[in-house]
Amino acid sequence: MFNKQVLFLASLLLCVASHAQRKAPVAPVMDAIVKPYDSVFGNLKWRNIGPFRGGRSNAVSGVRGNDQLYFAGYTGGGVWRTDDAGITWRNISDGQFGVGSIGEIAVAESDPNVIYVGTGEHAVRGVMTSYGDGVYKSVDGGRTWSNIGLQKTRHIADIAVHPKDPDIVYVAAQGTVHGNNPDRGIFKS
Repeated sequence: MFNKQVLFLASLLLCVASHAQRKAPVAPVMDAIVKPYDSVFGNLKWRNIGPFRGGRSNAVSGVRGNDQLYFAGYTGGGVWRTDDAGITWRNISDGQFGVGSIGEIAVAESDPNVIYVGTGEHAVRGVMTSYGDGVYKSVDGGRTWSNIGLQKTRHIADIAVHPKDPDIVYVAAQGTVHGNNPDRGIFKS
């Protein structure tokens, strides 16, 4: 008899404990979050602010200390600059670059007028991947550009500028996508 009573009480306790740990419905909590959000932002609509050509962007860089200035590089549209946090954009590479395919942008932390751009789409795709013609450098905030080398590296995936010396730069290059290539690797200026 004692065992049956203990077993009954243990079962009862398990039932009560498991019932007490059931989760409250999620809907009331979500409603409390969504309703104020909708009342504040419900009338806002998404809009495309550009740039309006160029394809996919593989490279974006901001400038430390300036939350309004950004650069974007596109797989077929060159390098674009915004001075107003994306409200307006202007192309700063047309007529100065030999290719339109951009893989990386790096702005020197110690001198934001020094910008490096690696050409060649680095995000390899099966349908098409455009190659580049090396690294371009600007020392005047993107007004003028010079090709500074690595023309045979084809696809530049990353650029790192020394934080205190804008003339020291590291470049990660993929080289030819399918096959051996002596121009693949990490390069230092």
